[in-house]
Amino acid sequence: MYSSSCIRQVLCEPRLLVALKSGQATLSLSRSSCIRWHPRILVAVKGNGLDSNSGISSAGYVSFKAKRSFFLSREAIAHFCTTGKAVKHVRTLASLAADQETLPKAEIPIETSVSEEEVKPVVLPSNETSEKLLQIRHTCAHVMAMAVQKLYPDAQVTIGPWIERGFYYDFDMKEPLAEKDLKKIKKEMDKIIGRNLPLRREEVSREEAARRIKEINEPYKLEILDGIKSEPITIYHIGEEWWDLCAGPHVERTGQIPRRAVELETVAGAYWRGDEKRPMLQRIYGTAWETEEQLKAYQVLKEEAKRRDHRRLGQDLNLFSLQEDAGGGLVFWHPKGAMVRHIIEDYWKKVHLQRGYDLLYTPHVAKLDLWKTSGHYDFYRENMYDHMEVEDELYQLRPMNCPFHIQIYKDSLRSYRELPMRVAELGTVYRFERSGALHGLFRVRGFTQDDGHIFCLPDQIREEIINVLDLTEELLSTFGFKSYEVNLSTKPEKSVGGDEIWEQATTALREALEEKGWEYSIDEGGGAFYGPKIDIKIEDAIGRKWQCSTVQVDFNLPQRFNLVYVDTDSERKQPIMIHRAILGSIERFFGILVENYAGDFPLWLAPTQVRLIPVTDTQVPYCKDVVAKLKAADIRAEVVFGERLSKLIRNAETQKIPVMAVVGAKEVESGTLTVRTRRGGELGNITVDQIVDKIKAAVASRGLL
Repeated sequence: MYSSSCIRQVLCEPRLLVALKSGQATLSLSRSSCIRWHPRILVAVKGNGLDSNSGISSAGYVSFKAKRSFFLSREAIAHFCTTGKAVKHVRTLASLAADQETLPKAEIPIETSVSEEEVKPVVLPSNETSEKLLQIRHTCAHVMAMAVQKLYPDAQVTIGPWIERGFYYDFDMKEPLAEKDLKKIKKEMDKIIGRNLPLRREEVSREEAARRIKEINEPYKLEILDGIKSEPITIYHIGEEWWDLCAGPHVERTGQIPRRAVELETVAGAYWRGDEKRPMLQRIYGTAWETEEQLKAYQVLKEEAKRRDHRRLGQDLNLFSLQEDAGGGLVFWHPKGAMVRHIIEDYWKKVHLQRGYDLLYTPHVAKLDLWKTSGHYDFYRENMYDHMEVEDELYQLRPMNCPFHIQIYKDSLRSYRELPMRVAELGTVYRFERSGALHGLFRVRGFTQDDGHIFCLPDQIREEIINVLDLTEELLSTFGFKSYEVNLSTKPEKSVGGDEIWEQATTALREALEEKGWEYSIDEGGGAFYGPKIDIKIEDAIGRKWQCSTVQVDFNLPQRFNLVYVDTDSERKQPIMIHRAILGSIERFFGILVENYAGDFPLWLAPTQVRLIPVTDTQVPYCKDVVAKLKAADIRAEVVFGERLSKLIRNAETQKIPVMAVVGAKEVESGTLTVRTRRGGELGNITVDQIVDKIKAAVASRGLL
């Protein structure tokens, strides 16, 4: 017997659900229905036995709610569970995954013979959670390099690490590779895997390693060898035919690689050592998993991620652009994107003021001496732009906001009574990124950081960290992120500050996390040299994790800038400084939001909330009057006309407008609107005042309409 919550869990598995969150298609069980089929849904539904020959009527399988979602009836759930077809053709459903909130709850339990294991979704492991997976991926990189050198004897290998979703290897080759060559390389890899060759670790002296490298004429390996500081030098052999400098780990034999769980994906260019002055290499990316089922699940995720790519959606929805003529990595916010950003920032400021922060605005440049005092010039110079000369003095574009907030703290002598002092700023910073590293809104050269700094007493650290975590949870959950991965990083070998203050700060961070009830992992020795920290990754709608929030205790900058406060004994003491960024950068967070919602922003965030579409030009004046009333009520509305009605409606759908009203003569005569929403479907014929009330209520609750 399954409870209703169990049934919802089965139904809400993204690869099984088909709720039309994007509004791109509608659904019916019958081809002859007036409602359109999406081809992939047709394949998936029929592949799962849900057709007219199944013996149950179409109404028993599928229900509709205004083109937004469909849910399975109780009979259909039972059919899924008892036939064992619940996971068949799931790859066809990738781009139509839904939010759980769009599905109705089953009203009564349903008896089935299926076990929980049979309906459990595929959970993709990571390199951190599976040593086996890491070994497979690392060995795949070596097998791929061996295959390439067998097929292209003149190819020279460089580096080939595992990465988050697979592996890559860089090659210096005379012959340019194309995507079509990947099939040939994969076939050669399969041969090597099929031979079940052993992998053998060997320790050699630095001199012996250099001798062997020169013997096979691999100059890149010599450079890699020079960069290895530890002894002895380790080499991994595949059989007796191929070897590379490597620290491991690897599987014991190539036959332990599941060849059907390996795929070569793309070919790309990459400069050696990331330096555009060095040779351009050819990089082959691949993915590898423990099972073929995991690979298929990854392919589903990959397809869905492609559909949600913020770079494409940013262009399709006219949110932002990156103008190469103006310079790489510089974001131009278009009116619609700027409106969403304004809403985000306005909410951010409101919440911070409620939480006891003072808002700041600080300059974008400062004297170079400030960055020397902070240490950024010494330790972060490669990420900073060249300084500029102004009236015989050197100025620097800011890469960080911290020194500016410190200057405000130092503007007057502080008493212990003034602490904690909380300040926050949406401050734009500028950091050098190589052109090859730029990526949409995720890696840019100028971005706005949601920086906050807290200056407090040592015994206030715990309470302030709890407050920051509460604020983090409030902000992130408002934008739909409620699942986190949390890491606490502790004192590294090289650090500033005494053991006592490190222990006090680390304990405060740990106790704050425990009071929140958040699960967390400890990264021993992974803290910054200036203090321990908490890093928070958020999970988006399709299960990807994004580094977002960070909370860092700093013993370094207060010391460098000689920060003091006057304590109860009138003595001057050094305060504790806490850095915290919750959204990270506004640009990157906006990109994450776009991908999380697939561009389909909730009503309160949507740049245009209401679009009126007149049937003919005769209704345009009425529509303009209605739009004026909506705008007076702080509702973002517009009227669009001048093209065929069907095209105007289709454009509203593809542009993901939350509320649409087609206005004809009947609406003008009655002074009403016939309203249709993306989430709730047809609202029928209602007055302007009624739609205003409904929208304002939905926006206030950040709910659906």
